[in-house]
Amino acid sequence: MDDVRQELGVCMQYDVHFDHLTAKEHLMLYGQIKAPHWTKQELEQQVRMYAHRHKRVGMLSGGMKRKLSISIAFIGGSRLVVLDEPTTGVDPCSRRSIWEIILQHKQERTIILSTHHLDEAEVLSDRIAFLERGGLKCCGSPYYLKDKLSLPADPTLFD
Repeated sequence: MDDVRQELGVCMQYDVHFDHLTAKEHLMLYGQIKAPHWTKQELEQQVRMYAHRHKRVGMLSGGMKRKLSISIAFIGGSRLVVLDEPTTGVDPCSRRSIWEIILQHKQERTIILSTHHLDEAEVLSDRIAFLERGGLKCCGSPYYLKDKLSLPADPTLFD
């Protein structure tokens, strides 16, 4: 289990935080669990980059809470990260900011992301899989899927 904890990061669809802890305390807690081999100085350096680290989580906006959840998923150098609808319930500006975080951490990792937004999947993904009723409908690169699934210019062709 220790090996799994070090390699896996998860961001659930809904934020799970302790309102009385600060963002820094959350990141330190999860960092110590996921990367026990890191020194306190290495962990502090990772946490220092987080802008709202001294605020209590209960005082953060919804977008900042989502960013914290995503940061927790990536902390410790997780090589497999599962993001379940990471931009659910956030404003468009926070959504773009979250995309930047994901793109920044994309190298040397496998990220499994679920979303209802096709534009989000296209921006963030190397491969996209469409699921329907629990089964795989189709899978491919964004370019491949756009090419194969794009609608004809004349919608009357479907009549």
